[in-house]
Amino acid sequence: MIKLIASDMDGTLLDGDAQVPEETFELIHALHEKGVRFVASSGRRYDTLRWFFGPVADEMDYVASLGTQVYADGRLLDREVFSTIAVMRLFETTQLFDCIHLALYDATHTYLLNDQSSYLRELDKDLPNAERIFDPPSPDVSIIKAAVCCELPEQLMDMAYVLERELSEWFTFLPSGSRWIDVVPRHVNKATGLEQVLRYWGIDRSEVVAFGDSMNDYAMLRYVGHPYVMENARYAVRQIGQRVISRNTEHAVQATMREILEGL
Repeated sequence: MIKLIASDMDGTLLDGDAQVPEETFELIHALHEKGVRFVASSGRRYDTLRWFFGPVADEMDYVASLGTQVYADGRLLDREVFSTIAVMRLFETTQLFDCIHLALYDATHTYLLNDQSSYLRELDKDLPNAERIFDPPSPDVSIIKAAVCCELPEQLMDMAYVLERELSEWFTFLPSGSRWIDVVPRHVNKATGLEQVLRYWGIDRSEVVAFGDSMNDYAMLRYVGHPYVMENARYAVRQIGQRVISRNTEHAVQATMREILEGL
């Protein structure tokens, strides 16, 4: 029996206009009434996710900021904060290359380590409350998320490789979209965040369906018992899916959620 459904946002749950289809709220509520938890698992921050799911925000759980913010039943289960020395090393490494630019995030602000014109707003990289700075924030600022913008799409994979080569003991680097590389602490990902939620509810991972499309979903999809992937997913992600469903633009996640609901 399925007891929990976890879903990525961009390219998965959201439609072609990066909005939550209206039917999603009804489905989450109906699943909640049947005892099935829904988890939004995303690179977006917790407050942003709650805004997206306004009508049912209190009836679901969250693995936000790629696993650095984890909430279940309205309770904070985990918050991972980047260490000051790790942030400094990340900053110093990105300074070596003229085509990449570092963005750091705390719970409410974005800190751009370069001219704002260097950053391209793509997918969830909306850069709320952006502030240009010339050095990383002071240690009393809790950095919960980082991303690197690459000006040259054709160099994205090369830059991800270089960053992994230079800083693999500190971070994992995950290409996202055509110009961004998500940065997470080495031991943190969507799977570790989801594990915390499952422990809280006493749910086994064999009882979980997860939806995803990109490389930052890979660990979560490998972790759960039922990995469902999008037709528009990256090649490697499609290879490890138990089931390939249609595209996000066709509301495929919502259709599959309804199948699960009707099968309860």
